[in-house]
Amino acid sequence: MDKDVRLPRHSSTHCFSNATLPVVIFHCDNPTACSFSFGDDGGSIQGFNETPLKARGACELLAAGSQSSGEQRSRDARPVTVYAWQKLSLLWIRHGAVFPPQKPQLVTGAESFSRFLQDHCPVVTETYYPTVWCWESRGQTLLRPFITSKPPVRYRNEFIKTADGGQILLDWFDNDNSKSYMDASTRPTILLLPGLTGTSKESYILHMIHLSEELGYRCVVFNNRGMAGENLLTPRTYCCANTEDLETVIHHVHSLYPSAPFLAAGVSMGGMLLLNYLGKIGTKTPLKAAATFSVGWNTFACSESLEKPLNWLLFNYYLTTCLQSSVNKHRHMFVKQIDMDHVMKAKSIREFDKRFTSVMFGYQTIDDYYTDASPNRRLKSVGIPVLCLNSVDDVFSPSHAIPIETAKQNPNVALVLTSYGGHIGFLEGIWPRQSTYMDRVFKQFVQAMVEHGHELSNM
Repeated sequence: MDKDVRLPRHSSTHCFSNATLPVVIFHCDNPTACSFSFGDDGGSIQGFNETPLKARGACELLAAGSQSSGEQRSRDARPVTVYAWQKLSLLWIRHGAVFPPQKPQLVTGAESFSRFLQDHCPVVTETYYPTVWCWESRGQTLLRPFITSKPPVRYRNEFIKTADGGQILLDWFDNDNSKSYMDASTRPTILLLPGLTGTSKESYILHMIHLSEELGYRCVVFNNRGMAGENLLTPRTYCCANTEDLETVIHHVHSLYPSAPFLAAGVSMGGMLLLNYLGKIGTKTPLKAAATFSVGWNTFACSESLEKPLNWLLFNYYLTTCLQSSVNKHRHMFVKQIDMDHVMKAKSIREFDKRFTSVMFGYQTIDDYYTDASPNRRLKSVGIPVLCLNSVDDVFSPSHAIPIETAKQNPNVALVLTSYGGHIGFLEGIWPRQSTYMDRVFKQFVQAMVEHGHELSNM
């Protein structure tokens, strides 16, 4: 069926939950009338206003298509389940979007950093081959949580106090069986920062810990306040502009192991927080190096991209409901300062941030908050080696907002930009269950900095 598939008045939606993301399946009583269109502008859903989608989280759009050609069904007797993923794939191919794999673009502010990476982190110069049946941005982003494995990790929990009387939950992987670094006092430590609604249970965090275990390193995961099941002791959560909690965590971890090489890696919002911290503090940090993955560089551009109809359906609304759920659990802590009923009616991340986050952290307007939250403003002030991996097809972080020129002016910064990979996707291989390109970049970079980082100061 080559025609665009639309969602008219007589179509319906159903949503069932998964541990990671809900799945939306479209049912259409008249498959010749149902229509969904996907374009370069982020896609559109014809008939969207006529038939509001009732799914709680419109995220994993698995489909649009038509009846199986091998089945003879009465079109007016049974609803047709429309599997969108097949249809979208055909549309992408039809529009000529299948391009040959390319080597990542490596942007650095110093030739010495570029040579260092080529010598000790060669994966950043290798051609990235995305999974052939799942190479498009949204496909990579949506399917990664379902496809990649979750290596078992046993954590040691630690609560630390904050200056305002709150608490932060740290999940430690001590790696006491390390054969490479048997002395715990000098065992390299990697601080991991999950994404917007993520915790230490995310598959990408578990993979980073598994790879660090192979290297003999210790890991500690910084869970944002109230996100990992712990109680809030004060009426405060988190945001990527306020770095106070991260500063508390870094100081605490370094005080425990002052002689151990100390690095950090942040994913998505965790990377934004990490870059904002590094941009504020410059060289006055105990961190030796850092890596970020799928960072949103300009919060305004990120919001604009995620508010396009298809991206809102697949990602924005679902993440908004996750944010609402995370704060509603602690509703009693906020009722004196925030209109929680108004917060729970938000239909986008921007609306949630306007009604909750910006108010929580004292910003006059949402624009003030988004300006302060954008790490592109502080990249020029980063004072330690930082590698930043982004895909230029990431709908969470539009390519036009990536600060390439700023990166060229800072000798401590290296941008690695792939043509494909989506948001925290970077799937590769026929069945990308065990490792992603992002995992390989992480492992090679932290190993390079631990074992050869001293070479940068001599270049």
